[in-house]
Amino acid sequence: MKKLVTSLLLAAFMALTLTGCGDDKKTGYPNEDGIAEGSLGDTMHNCFFDFTVKSAYLCKDFDEYTTDEGFLFLVAEIAVKNTFGETLPMFDTDFVVEWDDSADYPCYFEDGIGGDVLPAEYELAKDESKSGLLLFAVPEDKKDFTFSYMEVFEDNTTGNTFNVSFTAEQK
Repeated sequence: MKKLVTSLLLAAFMALTLTGCGDDKKTGYPNEDGIAEGSLGDTMHNCFFDFTVKSAYLCKDFDEYTTDEGFLFLVAEIAVKNTFGETLPMFDTDFVVEWDDSADYPCYFEDGIGGDVLPAEYELAKDESKSGLLLFAVPEDKKDFTFSYMEVFEDNTTGNTFNVSFTAEQK
């Protein structure tokens, strides 16, 4: 009898653990409304590439650059991997950062920053990965952001939206 009770308890425990594995919501993939939600470190999967926002922080100065009064740089470290099957052009307008009802594209400077900052335009070969930083000018009183990418096709129609939400701390 003791073995039967132990076996039943063990079977019930295993059933409960397995039900946790069948979660309907998959991080990084769009839901039925075409929106994928994630957090820092989550890999987001769109029809062209996978991307991960690895980290993000706020700072007044980056390299020799300083933001305007009332603003900080939001520095986002991202990794992008081409999953499309052919070379992809990448642009500074591919990603946007949002807060409240406002949004901004990455900052680029005429002479370029170089180093780990991703260029305004680059190509990703088939299966190629690239990591780097994107800088955004954001109001100094904001700390909660959403990093977004929206699929845009050659005919200018749009597809799914991929959002990574986070709180950034000042360095």
